[in-house]
Amino acid sequence: MQNSFDMTTLVFLALAVFVAWKLRSVLGQKTGSEQPPKDPFARRETPPMRPDQPGAPEAKRDNVIRLPGAANDPAATVVPAAERWKDIAPADSPIIAGIEAIVRQEQDFDPKGFLQGAKSAYETIVTAFARGDRKVLKGLLAKEVYDGFEQAITDREKRGEKAESSFVSIDKAEITAVDVKGKTAQVTIAFVSQLISVVRDAQGVVVDGSAEAVSEVNDIWTFSRQLGSRDPNWLLVATEAGA
Repeated sequence: MQNSFDMTTLVFLALAVFVAWKLRSVLGQKTGSEQPPKDPFARRETPPMRPDQPGAPEAKRDNVIRLPGAANDPAATVVPAAERWKDIAPADSPIIAGIEAIVRQEQDFDPKGFLQGAKSAYETIVTAFARGDRKVLKGLLAKEVYDGFEQAITDREKRGEKAESSFVSIDKAEITAVDVKGKTAQVTIAFVSQLISVVRDAQGVVVDGSAEAVSEVNDIWTFSRQLGSRDPNWLLVATEAGA
């Protein structure tokens, strides 16, 4: 029994020596210069950087991207409305005052873009009236103006006449007045266009205008809209012949 115990003990001792030797060969020996173990979640201190070193604090501040017009952008400047719209009217004119009154209620209003849209509306309305297209006219005219256009179309149809209008060019579209009362804005525009216009009777005979001659037409139209409305359309509320 004693011999069996001694043999078992010797076997375990031999195994222990072997394991210790393997660990030493893999991990090596301490020399006294080892670095202490590091905590992977510990906060690391950033070493100080030289002013001339890339990525120094001053350089980092220079890399901040400033949005155009931001409050912290020293180059951002507010352009006065009169300067932005100097091509529309003189700075001290009632027209600029009216535009500013619209912008105070609708900041995205752009008089230059408005003029382009008005020119398109002018051409659309004139040609729709010639064709007798009531559906198109109804969406672009205020009720009172539509009623007048519709009556003229009806009278023409009763006479058996047909009208034709073709634009050669729109030479001018100029804002002549802007009026804002409460939420209602009105913008008056003077148009000068080159137009071929003719009216034929039931037999095709020309009774008014010419199918070939180009005539200069002067019109003064007023468009209106309720500011703040979800409907973006400006409606034609008044027409008159220009000088």
